Amino acid sequence: MKIGIDVSSIIYETGVSWYTYHLVKNLLSEDKEGSYVLFGGSLRRIGELKRKLEDIGGKFEARIFPFPPTLTGFVWNVLHTAPIETFTGKLDVFHSSDWAQPPCEAFKVTTVHDLTPIKFPKLSHPRIVSAHAARFKWVKKEVDAVIAPSISTKNDLLELGIPESRIFVVPEAPDPRISRASSGDVKKLKNRYRISGKYLLAVGTAPRKNIARIIETYEKIRAGQDLKLVVIGEAPKFPESPRGVIFTGHVPFHELSAFYTGAAALVYASLYEGFGLPILEAFACGTPVVASNTSSLPEVASDGAVLVDPYDTDDIAFGIRQVLDGAEDLTKRGRARLKDFSWKKTAQETLKIYNRNY
Repeated sequence: MKIGIDVSSIIYETGVSWYTYHLVKNLLSEDKEGSYVLFGGSLRRIGELKRKLEDIGGKFEARIFPFPPTLTGFVWNVLHTAPIETFTGKLDVFHSSDWAQPPCEAFKVTTVHDLTPIKFPKLSHPRIVSAHAARFKWVKKEVDAVIAPSISTKNDLLELGIPESRIFVVPEAPDPRISRASSGDVKKLKNRYRISGKYLLAVGTAPRKNIARIIETYEKIRAGQDLKLVVIGEAPKFPESPRGVIFTGHVPFHELSAFYTGAAALVYASLYEGFGLPILEAFACGTPVVASNTSSLPEVASDGAVLVDPYDTDDIAFGIRQVLDGAEDLTKRGRARLKDFSWKKTAQETLKIYNRNY
C-alpha cells in the first residue's frame, strides 16, 4: 500500500506540527509493509522542511516543492484543481493536512484537529476562517475518513453534517520528550525569564485561550502572596502590562518541560479545544491542572484536573485556590491518566483507518 501524507505544517512548531511529526515518525516505525510518500510545500522555509524530515528518520520518499501555503490553499481549496498525484505519483491513501484539501483519486483521509474557525469565527483571523471554510467544503464532499482527536470534536463534525460512518476518533498524545525537569533547570529558566517566587502557567494567547479572564482571575487571587502569572506566547494588546504577568513570547521546545515543572499549576481555561495537549504535557511534568469544563477538555483530563467554567472568573479562582491548597492526589491522577495516551497507539489506530481501503 502506497500512502501519501502532507507534512507541510511540520515546520511551524504548533500542536498540528507536532501531531504530524509524531504521527509520521510512529507510522514509519509501526508499518513494515506500506511505502510512504511525504509531500511538503514551503517557499522561504523549504530547507527547514527538509531538515525536519531528516530528523524523523525511517524509510520514505520525500516530495518537497517551493509552494507557499497561500498558493496551495487557493489552488486546492478554492479552485480545487491539480490532483495531489501530480506531485506524489499514484497513491492508495492520501492523508491531507489541516490547511489544504487537494483533489485525488486515492482513499482520502484527513485529521480535523478542531473547528474553531467554523464554530467560532469571531475568535479567528478572517483569513483563517475563509481558508478553513473553503477546505471544509471539500472535506464534507469528498473525504472518505475524517479523524477527530476527541469525542467532542466528533460531535462537532456531526453537527456540521459529516456522516458518523466517516468519523474516527483517534486521540493524540504528549511529546515523549516532555517530562519532569530538574530543580536546576527550573532555576535557570526562572532566572532567564526573570520569574521570582511561585507562578501559575498559561499556554497560548489566541482569543480562544481566554487570557483576559485568566489575568482577571489572577488579579483576584494574587493579593498577599508572591505569585506570578507566566503566559507562553506573545502579549496581546492590553491597555497596559498587568502587574505580575510575564509574557514569554515564543519559547523553544526544549524549555517547555522546565516551564511546566516549575509552575504551581497550569491554568488552561480555554473557551474551546479540539483536544488540549497542554493538559497531558502538564501531567507528564507532575504539574496540577485547572482546566475548562467545556469542549474536549473534560474528556482529556478526566479526573486528573480541577474543572471550571471558563466564562466565570470566580469559578476559575476557586479552582486555582483548590490546587494551591494541595494537589498531591491531583498530580497522581494526572500521571495515571497519561497511560491512556501514546503516539504508538495513535499511529496504530490511524493505520487501521488507512487499511479500510482494502
